[in-house]
Amino acid sequence: MNIRRAYHQYCGLAAALDVLGERWTLLIVRELLLGPRRYSDLLADLPGLGTNLLADRLKFLVDKGVIRQGPSRPAYELTEAGALLRPMVLDLTRWGFGFTPDKSTVDAVRPRWGFLAAETRLRAERAGDVDEDYEFHVDDEVFRIEVRAGQVRAAAGRAGEASVVVKVDAVTLVRLGAGQLTADDALAAGELTISGPDDAVRRCRRLLDLA
Repeated sequence: MNIRRAYHQYCGLAAALDVLGERWTLLIVRELLLGPRRYSDLLADLPGLGTNLLADRLKFLVDKGVIRQGPSRPAYELTEAGALLRPMVLDLTRWGFGFTPDKSTVDAVRPRWGFLAAETRLRAERAGDVDEDYEFHVDDEVFRIEVRAGQVRAAAGRAGEASVVVKVDAVTLVRLGAGQLTADDALAAGELTISGPDDAVRRCRRLLDLA
């Protein structure tokens, strides 16, 4: 039987770490931030995590009410409690950029991780009173940012009607998030393209602090 460590401290932070402090747990949460994912997808996108350990972590998070399995399909998704972790995961990602070295040849990268880096740049207070979708083609996957009357939502999948289309690779997005590359330099090098009406492109760049 897997014996889990606990801090046995009467403290909210310690209680949170009892649930989230095990290795791989927050990375599993990261994978579910953009929507439900199947077990096989999680296993493929978490290189280095074995199938038995993944199954153990998923069962534990289900038992704790952080994630659940959808009733009609074998996919995992965040519960309402799990969704509350989103701003914390984004803040930790921003903080981690201060310690992110240049990518080595052994470092894995996935489109979702690149899009997460883009999401860390969102400045929701700049959204304005518009209804627009911005579609991101990151390597071979597609994501979107929806702006609805000042509210901003990031998700996996195509936009219904994209006002702006961004094409970029995951490494470039991580480098942008980490401050290792500027948007202008990425555009000039052809590593990033942003297409659409000029006013919509300006709004998109301003929302993502890429101006």
